Amino acid sequence: MSLIEAIVLGIVQGLTEFLPISSSAHQMIVPAFLGWPDPGAAFTAVTQLGTEAAVLLYFRRDLWAIVTTWLRALRDPALRSTTDARLGWYLIVATIPIGALGLAFEHQIENGARNLWLVGTVLIVFALILGYADRTGKHSRDVGALSTREGILIGVAQALALVPGVSRSGATMSAGLLLGLKRPDAARFSFLLAIPAVVASGLFELVGLLSGDEAGDDPLGYVAIATLISFVIGYAAIAWLLRYLATHSVRLFVAYRIALGAAVLALTAAGLISA
Repeated sequence: MSLIEAIVLGIVQGLTEFLPISSSAHQMIVPAFLGWPDPGAAFTAVTQLGTEAAVLLYFRRDLWAIVTTWLRALRDPALRSTTDARLGWYLIVATIPIGALGLAFEHQIENGARNLWLVGTVLIVFALILGYADRTGKHSRDVGALSTREGILIGVAQALALVPGVSRSGATMSAGLLLGLKRPDAARFSFLLAIPAVVASGLFELVGLLSGDEAGDDPLGYVAIATLISFVIGYAAIAWLLRYLATHSVRLFVAYRIALGAAVLALTAAGLISA
């Protein structure tokens, strides 16, 4: 990996992690378009630590309220029905599906799923699902109205994002919209829900990189640069998306996913990029 690759892929990660267009797919597609090698699942997972740091900073007040209220509610039954205490439990139980499936299918995720035929197809299929959820959702509920069962359902949807091209935010936002959440609320819960799984995955892969013997290419320095860039760009992307969804539908992202997926399939079929 070169410095230019690290910079470009850091920008790509920051721009695409929170938009419902799949950052993992873009981390495969952009190098393929530019003739670069696939950076691999480990690089993607570690650079996601930068974007999750952006979430922690942007939602620091929300997270502080959730964590402190949840801890207090363990001792004080009167707090257990509050929105913050319930959100604490939702974030815990909704993380279990992706954690369990991620461990069970680690090899397939890092190897078999990283295929441009699959990515192009999934981009299109889940674009249609996102569009349907946005079109049929009532857009009338806030996060506090979710039940435990609904929180778990959104967690199951998040597990689908183990397949590149699905999009973690796209899958969880689709589930939230189908459950009647307002667009900004669906996005907010999506961002918060990603924190436990993404941080755990990123730290796991980071340990692997630190214990590897890749010092000749100075990959850790490049990964650090990409992660820092993804943090800065990701913070701006969160702020922009929440403002955008307050007054717009997700049609822009649906159209982009379909166009990108079709381009990937066409170029792969023509042999211009490698699957």
